Amino acid sequence: MPIKKMKPSSAKGYGRAKPASVKVIARKEEKYKIITYHVDANNKILGRLATHIAVLLMGKNQANFSPSMEKGNNVIVKNADKIKLSGKKLTKKLYYHHTGHPGGLRSEKMQDIFIKKPSELIKKAVLRMLPKNKLQNIRIKRLKFE
Repeated sequence: MPIKKMKPSSAKGYGRAKPASVKVIARKEEKYKIITYHVDANNKILGRLATHIAVLLMGKNQANFSPSMEKGNNVIVKNADKIKLSGKKLTKKLYYHHTGHPGGLRSEKMQDIFIKKPSELIKKAVLRMLPKNKLQNIRIKRLKFE
């Protein structure tokens, strides 16, 4: 095997020397296809369903997954009002939010949210399973309900 001549790196003593024959060519990334997944929530447990949806929204099921790039898919959830909840979560679990004013901590029971808007429970569960970064809002916007 012939020995390649090496060029010295431009920085003083930093980095590796590159072979003389190597050329850096800029490549365009291939456009990926956005897939729309239809998920049926009928008789599915809330937490397990939310983890499945979060994986689809992040695009972790694709071969070209990168945590810092948005390459996820669209997810449409059907029958959100027919989800199952294990244990006594429906009556005992509380969701908290703060208004920003002193003494502004508000709480709401899961049962009240489920009666008003059952899709909101799935949305909250998925939102809390997504990574807390700039892509979180972009990803949760691709979650739709029928």
